[in-house]
Amino acid sequence: MAGGNEEVSGRGTMPAGAGTDSDRSARAGRGGVPAGGVAGRAAASEGATLDQAETADLTDPRRQGYRMPAEWEPHAATWLAWPHNLDTWPHDLDGVRQTWVEFIRALLPGERVHLLVNGAAAGREAATWLERGGVDPGGVTFLHLPTVDVWIRDYGPTFITRAAPSAALAFVDWRFNAWGLKYPDYVADDAVPRKLNEDLRLPAFTPGIVLEGGSIDVNGAGLCLVTEECLRNPNRNPGRGREGIDALLKTALGLERVLWLPAGMAGDDTDGHVDNLARFVDRETVVCVVEPDPADENHRALQENHRCLAAAADAAGRRLRVVPLPQPDPVTADGARLPASYANFYIANGVVLVPLYGGPRDRVALDTLADLFPKRRVTGIDARALILGLGGIHCVTQQEPAVTR
Repeated sequence: MAGGNEEVSGRGTMPAGAGTDSDRSARAGRGGVPAGGVAGRAAASEGATLDQAETADLTDPRRQGYRMPAEWEPHAATWLAWPHNLDTWPHDLDGVRQTWVEFIRALLPGERVHLLVNGAAAGREAATWLERGGVDPGGVTFLHLPTVDVWIRDYGPTFITRAAPSAALAFVDWRFNAWGLKYPDYVADDAVPRKLNEDLRLPAFTPGIVLEGGSIDVNGAGLCLVTEECLRNPNRNPGRGREGIDALLKTALGLERVLWLPAGMAGDDTDGHVDNLARFVDRETVVCVVEPDPADENHRALQENHRCLAAAADAAGRRLRVVPLPQPDPVTADGARLPASYANFYIANGVVLVPLYGGPRDRVALDTLADLFPKRRVTGIDARALILGLGGIHCVTQQEPAVTR
């Protein structure tokens, strides 16, 4: 079972049992169907449902003063969806649910958690899991909104903010087509942001392009990382050129510059999400996954990403600081390589959650990130059950930035 009690070991926090073999005997991937419509009322974070006259759709967020904050900026809450899809995890759904308990345990000291559940019974089930794990569910808002699966980073709202007395919080509603229509049942989760907004009543911008939240990463100061393989893939936005996508990203997220990396890694069914490859850790610093072994199938693509970042500059024209982050030793199931990556960490208030896979490079990744986040607790989460669904910690979390009223 993934997760479990944690023990401090060195600079980062390692989960108990993290040093065991990382291979699994069954690779499930994604699958399944949604369970009906909205069954309950969504509750916003404290201060998030603003008393505002401006709740209409946005036309140009950048001109209206909005931007996407960096992940390390203060949060009002973290959004999650409770795991339930047996097609994704037919062999270890309980292990995945225990992983969610560990997420919430680590997050609650710093921020509230909003948890989407498929109705009242699922909410009671999730609360029971938390209570049995010694986590007080009082810090969790249970929202009755059915989902196909847990990948809220990709189908959920991308929140944007501005310094203004009204409508300080808004969101971007991208089109979600289930990673290039690979999993048709998942397209139903495209409706989640609009269903949430029946209660949140926030201004929304609908740019009309297919994009998942895991395919972008921002530094909060006008710079965004993306990959060519994903955003320009014919299965996402056929006929749209790089310049057009670039312009839409700048408008939607309040950007000055978009940095395009070439490609992703083996086993990644998202077609190269950047949150598996390179992540900002402050305005001038980016971690980049590298693999020194030329025989590794990811070596060449990761080296090319590193080369691009080393030559890149921020929105002010200054060179970025690029810090190498190891690739995990290969994690496989049924002979297939899984998209395990230490870059799929999540930055929350006071803590950084880092996926671990039971290999010797876990410690190197934890120490590297601990050095980069000296004011946060860097906590390792056993992600071996989670990765069988082809995703990581960042894939299943979505930050809601704090706003000043």
